[in-house]
Amino acid sequence: MSEYMIIDGIKAEIEGEKNVLELARKVGIEIPAFCYDPELSIYGACRMCMFEDERGRFDAACSTIPRAGMIVKTNTAKLRKYRKMILELLLANHCRDCTTCQMSGKCRLQEFAHRFNIEGVRFPNNYADMKQDKSSNCIVRTPSKCILCGKCVRMCNEVQGVGAIDYAFRGSKMKIATAFDRDITTSPCVGCGQCAAVCPTGAITIRDDADAVWKAIGNPDIEVSVQIAPAVRVGLSKELGLGEGENVMGKLVTALREMGFDKIYDTNIGADLCIMEESNELIERVKNGGKLPMFTSCCPAWITYAEERYPELLENISSCRSPMQMLASLVKDSYKGEKKHVHVAIMPCSAKKDEAKLEKFDGNVDFVLSTQEVIRMINESGISFKHLEESLADNPGVEYTGAGVIFGASGGVMEAALRTAVETISGQTLENVEFKEVRGMEGVKEATYKAGDVAVKVAVASGLKNAEKLCEKVKNGEADYQFIEIMSCPGGCINGGGQPFVDAFTRSAVDYKGLRAKGLYDDDASMRKRKSHENLTVKALYDNYIGEIGGHKAHKLLHTSYTPKKK
Repeated sequence: MSEYMIIDGIKAEIEGEKNVLELARKVGIEIPAFCYDPELSIYGACRMCMFEDERGRFDAACSTIPRAGMIVKTNTAKLRKYRKMILELLLANHCRDCTTCQMSGKCRLQEFAHRFNIEGVRFPNNYADMKQDKSSNCIVRTPSKCILCGKCVRMCNEVQGVGAIDYAFRGSKMKIATAFDRDITTSPCVGCGQCAAVCPTGAITIRDDADAVWKAIGNPDIEVSVQIAPAVRVGLSKELGLGEGENVMGKLVTALREMGFDKIYDTNIGADLCIMEESNELIERVKNGGKLPMFTSCCPAWITYAEERYPELLENISSCRSPMQMLASLVKDSYKGEKKHVHVAIMPCSAKKDEAKLEKFDGNVDFVLSTQEVIRMINESGISFKHLEESLADNPGVEYTGAGVIFGASGGVMEAALRTAVETISGQTLENVEFKEVRGMEGVKEATYKAGDVAVKVAVASGLKNAEKLCEKVKNGEADYQFIEIMSCPGGCINGGGQPFVDAFTRSAVDYKGLRAKGLYDDDASMRKRKSHENLTVKALYDNYIGEIGGHKAHKLLHTSYTPKKK
């Protein structure tokens, strides 16, 4: 016999929900909350999610486990008065530049102020006009918008294990800060942007470079090229009026042309190039006794993390540049136009903004735009995105393989590399190219595959706390892997810090990461060529321009090195 509780007179069957908040949402009652997120620990700080029991007592819905026979109310006169008081107090200590805030229209504080009909605040606006922190290339901190929900702190500590920010001071002086309240660049921050991805009020946002890109587009003396990362094509569809995870690459190319970009490239060809170099490097290490396990190198936040936390493992990291940098170096190196050339990259990742500024890459990428920024630019242009016709990118980039497109999901780089490496080592054509054991949203995945007579043991981690587990095993000599993929963001680039904001309700109700990953895997499954070494454009690039895989020019254009850092 099923168990149930009564919420606002509605019978709610208990089916393993971990708190009253989730059970209420299941039956269509959204209890307001700021600090709750299904992917983080329960904190219970905001007190907005209180309910009233039969005796008139209040309790927090986020931290109360559903019990059979409970009878609760979530919309009484006392609760409404209580919640309005909380909102007024928050607004009295909050910056109110709502019309110019990146989160306007998505801000939970703004949403609840509308929902509870807050027409005025009885208290003076005493928010401290705290200095905005713009020191990072990746993120911007605006402390005057912070409501102390703690989501950023829990994300940075619990999921990412970075510990760049935490609570500081006490009482009315409490705030979120770095160690010694310094700029974020002095902290261990790696720029992953996951703090911004959960911030409900715009206190942490991704740096916006759209104005600089518009200026370049509008200058007739500048030719502006742009490349589009795999995860972007499935990340912006929901915000532009289409289904979550829908592949809208063709429409995006058309929109960018209408906006004034001169050349549009697909980063997928950079991903195919990366696999050619990376699988070759892995094979060389396996056959010749090189440093193993080899780590992937596509994620810039992971590279920063390794350079700061695990300098002893830098030799284990593939020397391959990221697909963004590989394609950018080819575009810049081969540019023959007479105008000044500006190259832009549209990425799901906030850390790519920092990667673009590294001196070792010679400014090959002038600007990185996040998926969020491109959405705002499309809207600013007045383009009716969902009604656009589809068009193709420019060469090189029209031709890509299924291996390139799955780079955007956790396990995708590993699977793409295995398709080429296993076939190369075994000398036999793979009939089944899907390595499904490394797919999915699990934090750590392991698998062993046979490549001829060679057994290749691999591991995949997404989220830096999970990466730490693998790094410690390797550091302590407890790992027998040959190849490890690391992505900083949980689920991979589809959940990058630069992707559109997903509120806590959607996170608990919709498998948005799974839908975005499905969009990439569906594209892969529809491709005639699903292995990077089958890409004829890539073959032509090697034959006519780059030379030998892993050769001198390939190392100059497609490889890099790493430097230990300590903050």
